[in-house]
Amino acid sequence: GGPHIGIYGWRKRCLYLLILTLLVLVILNLALTLWVLKVMEFNTEGMGNVRIVEGGLEVTGQSFILGNLIASTIRSRPGQPIHFRASHNISFSTEYHGHNTLTLGRDKLEAKASRFKVNDLQGRTLFSADKNEVVIGADILRLSGSGGVVFDGSLQTPLVRASPGSDLNLESPTRSLQVMAPGGISIESRAGDISASCLTDLRLHSLDGAIRLEASKVMLPGLKMAHPRPQPRGRPPAPPPAPAVFQLCSCHNGKLFLAPAEGLCATDNENALCR
Repeated sequence: GGPHIGIYGWRKRCLYLLILTLLVLVILNLALTLWVLKVMEFNTEGMGNVRIVEGGLEVTGQSFILGNLIASTIRSRPGQPIHFRASHNISFSTEYHGHNTLTLGRDKLEAKASRFKVNDLQGRTLFSADKNEVVIGADILRLSGSGGVVFDGSLQTPLVRASPGSDLNLESPTRSLQVMAPGGISIESRAGDISASCLTDLRLHSLDGAIRLEASKVMLPGLKMAHPRPQPRGRPPAPPPAPAVFQLCSCHNGKLFLAPAEGLCATDNENALCR
């Protein structure tokens, strides 16, 4: 015979050892795969509480997101609520050039966007805000704070009124208060008084018209009283005036004063009354 061809000696033992090692690795890999499938609860419909349905995934029970969740739509089952919880904060953002973000953190809710808008079920705007203006489309804007509301700029509105049973105060503590309208201004109190007070002068100015005081009683209780000039010699003294009846007189600058009912509507001390 010729030479025998085969693997003998230590080479044969190494080959058997390699085959045995590969067999052990295959069995171990298969066991680990089955263990992972059991722990992750893989089934024909999905994985654990996650089911693969038409159009996406369906999750039942609670789910813990350790990283970022990227989805086009997140909704709950019909008639069931949906809750989002986080130990620090929750952020919703869109990935495009504007990068709008809504963040719910500890003691704060922040929204980052070029425009913020809230609509009702009919599509009407209830609240809209951008860098140019803030629009409130509700029928009534009610501010219930004890400190009122402070406007740093101007306020444009067709109606300002207080709640029933409450007073309405328009106040500017350190600067002037201006009320302007091209079609007219109406101040009405249906069940009470209207009071206007100031530290110095209160002016009523009409450019092309008149200032009318329409009331059954017009009272000016703070007018000064002028002393009558002495009667000329030889003229009998005038009879005593009726009690609490005076003349309403005017200075050259328009300032009003009272004078006795008898005699001239003049005073002997114009500097004191008309300055």
